[in-house]
Amino acid sequence: MSDQQQPYPQDPYAADPYAGQQPYAGQDPYAGQDPYAGQQPYGYGAPVPYDARYAAAGYPPAAYAGVDPATGRPWSDKSRTTAGLLQLLLPFAGVCGVGRLYAGQVGIGLAQLLGFFLGAALMVVLVGFVIAPAIWIWSVVDGIVLLSSGGYDQHGRRLR
Repeated sequence: MSDQQQPYPQDPYAADPYAGQQPYAGQDPYAGQDPYAGQQPYGYGAPVPYDARYAAAGYPPAAYAGVDPATGRPWSDKSRTTAGLLQLLLPFAGVCGVGRLYAGQVGIGLAQLLGFFLGAALMVVLVGFVIAPAIWIWSVVDGIVLLSSGGYDQHGRRLR
């Protein structure tokens, strides 16, 4: 190779760019710095009041029922206990989906309600003996899920 063509304009290992900045062996590189300086204090802190953030997200102020301390999102004005008991107990009376209708989830509630009645009507053709028990079991299990872990209302807020 000739002197006119050098592979690199300069030798990358000629000078150490970190000279004088690296700690010596046994020296703490973070001495004098607080390792927890950027962290939030322990706990949830004060509840966040209802303000323009929730209005901008589409939550109606009339349905404001407090704030979930873990996420900071507002609670629903509907009760998960009421929704769960309606969803769990009314199928024993032959009416499915009422808990979901109470929570504002009209699609799931009507699917369970009309599906159960359609299955009961189709028992004449023997297909209903599969549809009606399946919808009934779906409604009862859905009631147990609503009671144990809660659900969401029509606005996406957790049931309180």
